[in-house]
This record gives sequence, structure tokens and C-alpha cells, in this order.
Amino acid sequence: MKAEIISNAIAVSIFPNSCYNGARNNIEYLSFMNGKRIVALLAVILAVAGGGYFYRREILGSRLSAVQKAGSDPAVLSQATGTPQITTQVLSEIRHGDRSKKQVIFTFDGGAGIQSADAILAILAKHHVKGTFFLTGKMVLGHPDLVRRIAAAGHEIFNHTYDHKDLTKLTEADIKRELLDMDSALEKTVGSSTRPYFRTPYSAVNAKVLSAAGAIGYRSVEYTLDALDWREGRGETAAQVQKRVLSHVAPGVIYLMHLGDNITGEILDKLFSDIEARGYKIVSLTQGL
Repeated sequence: MKAEIISNAIAVSIFPNSCYNGARNNIEYLSFMNGKRIVALLAVILAVAGGGYFYRREILGSRLSAVQKAGSDPAVLSQATGTPQITTQVLSEIRHGDRSKKQVIFTFDGGAGIQSADAILAILAKHHVKGTFFLTGKMVLGHPDLVRRIAAAGHEIFNHTYDHKDLTKLTEADIKRELLDMDSALEKTVGSSTRPYFRTPYSAVNAKVLSAAGAIGYRSVEYTLDALDWREGRGETAAQVQKRVLSHVAPGVIYLMHLGDNITGEILDKLFSDIEARGYKIVSLTQGL
């Protein structure tokens, strides 16, 4: 009798879907056996524990494989594991795209001014390029028609915080609020989210900022080269910006330019033409990572 009981338990442990029925049958069978209750209890425990072990190993093993293939990108991890795009891991900043391909990424920050916005959109359309915009919440709410045009053209819009504050000087709660308020503003304006990418104002970033942002599903995207077009008011010229950009063309470069100056709109067409003449493709952030 003991051998039959234990063999039932082992069989149940190998086939976890049988755990409940196997355990129940063992109990019913052994209820008629005087003096065998301890053996019955041990058999049931072995059956359930063994079945649970094999089940966990199968499920968690497949989940681990998916995560290993996904890497560290929260957006990819979400698809691989079926969980929200939220992580407690402090993810590294993105400062360049795929360096194995002859392509570059142009990103445009918008916080207040829109002097070059129309020109940028026209040039992107002329060159059949999908652009990437990092906008503040105040920009979105202050220029909703422009933001709708950006979204309607298929360009990417990511998070540049709500109020363009130095995030390193804020509490973690306030960092999250800056990002969530901007996300809410874009959701109300065009019906989409800014996740999973954000760019810090002033390039001010530390471990606290990355941790707080990662906790709500964001990864920091900085840049390889700041074109310094924003220094127009300090005497920076279009020729200087153009030379700076064209002297740093390389696979995977992420350029930072701005909506709120005149230089970008003035030189962007020439930049695109020269870069494309070198055999490079100009792509959006998500296309270029």
C-alpha cells in the first residue's frame, strides 16, 4: 500500500495539473487505512510541493528567457513579460543610437519659443524624415494646434517635463509629478503618452532623477551633440552651428536642436541635404536605437 501511495504522489509531482485531483484521491483512499494517516499526509505534501516546483520552474524559466532577450529597455520588457512599463532598476541614459548603421537622429526640444517650428516641420516633410520632439507640458498646453500638427505628421513626442525645472533639485515625488503632468497634458491634447522616454532640462541628471523616472516607466535620453543653436541670443551664428553639426557626423549620433530659435529653421534643410549626401539616413529616435 505504501508503495502505491508514494508512486501516486510522484506521478502527481511530475504532472502539476493533477495536483489537486491526485491529492484528493490519495486522501480518500487512505481514509480507510488505520495507522496510515501520517504516510498519507506526507504523500499529499510531496505531491503539491513537487507540482508547484515544476510549475514555477516552467513559468519562471520562460519569463526569464523573455527578459534576457528583451534587454533593459522598459518598453521592450513590457512586451516581453506582459507587465507595465515600470522598473525599480536605475537604467542608464541613452546618449547615442545604433552605431552599426549609417544613420543619425535629430531631436528637437521645445520649452517656450516656437520660432523654428514651422520650418522644422516643412523640412522634415521635404526630406521624408520622422522627427523626434521633446516638449514641456507648458509648451503642449500653450501651443496645442502646433502639437497636433506634430502628432498628425507621425513625429514622435516625448517628455521634457511640465515646467522645465532642474530635476536634480527636486524631491522624487516632485520629479514624478513633473513627468506625469506633462504626460497628462499630451494625453489631453493628442490622446497619446510620452512614455517610455524623457529628456532632462539643462541636462541636469543624477541617480535620484533616473530612479524616480524609472519608477514610473521612463528612461532618460540625452544626446551625443548639442548643436548650441539655443545660444543665438549670446551671439552664436548659423554658420557656427552648421559647422559644429557637420563636423560630428557619425553612425548613431543623436543631435540636440531647438524650436525656440531662428538658427535651426535657417540651416536644417542644408544640414539634412549634406548629411544625406554622405550616405547617411536621418531617422527618429525609436527608429535609430
